[in-house]
Amino acid sequence: MEFTISARSKPAAQPIQQLIKKNFSQIPIDQIESFFGFTEPCTLYGGRVFGQTELSRYDLRSMYKMNINYRIPLTNHYATEDEYKACLPFLEKHYRPGNSVIITNDDLATWIRADFPDYRVEASVIKNINTLPKVMQAYELYDTVILPMDANEDEEFLLSIPEKERIMLFANAGCAMTCPAKICYTSVSKANKEGDKSLWQCSQSIKPRDILGMMDFDLDHLQDLGFHRFKLLRSRPGQLTGF
Repeated sequence: MEFTISARSKPAAQPIQQLIKKNFSQIPIDQIESFFGFTEPCTLYGGRVFGQTELSRYDLRSMYKMNINYRIPLTNHYATEDEYKACLPFLEKHYRPGNSVIITNDDLATWIRADFPDYRVEASVIKNINTLPKVMQAYELYDTVILPMDANEDEEFLLSIPEKERIMLFANAGCAMTCPAKICYTSVSKANKEGDKSLWQCSQSIKPRDILGMMDFDLDHLQDLGFHRFKLLRSRPGQLTGF
């Protein structure tokens, strides 16, 4: 069993060792494959609006010494070839075996795979790959496919998937588990392009949903089904999502 863990909202001044001790002490270090979060600004970021550095240069050095990799959340819906070329120094800076890029835009995935073959290229949960045909299509371009949170409860679908070592499931779930719209993802993409946080939108005031808070999945059962890669979110007291 291996985990990629969220460093979302971690202050850059907080050492990664402190984050591990405070929030993830129950996870053996050798089971932490990677952390994901923001380093310096990049217009290709998605998932969350860039507000500050979460993983510092010190954090990255410490992670690498612990054999923990960096997953870069390049999940913006929109990417042009010119923008990609402008971001090449950023991609070169973090290019090393073991590191990975999480991607929503297929063109961006194609460009990075061609220029940086040692990056693991992962299909973001934002792509909403929730059927076997979608999984098989994603396998043609991506090394790993991250399934949506609610896929964990569809055992028939999970059992039908071949090459389960290429699938990543959520270890826990936040508001996306029950969100009927997920308009935040496209709005975040626009906000990171424009540098305008006010562009962020959420459907909570538009469409009704069940608010379940943070949910933990039965990882032993999911492992028995053949899955061993898990994405772990960081819960925060008093909040109803992982962030």
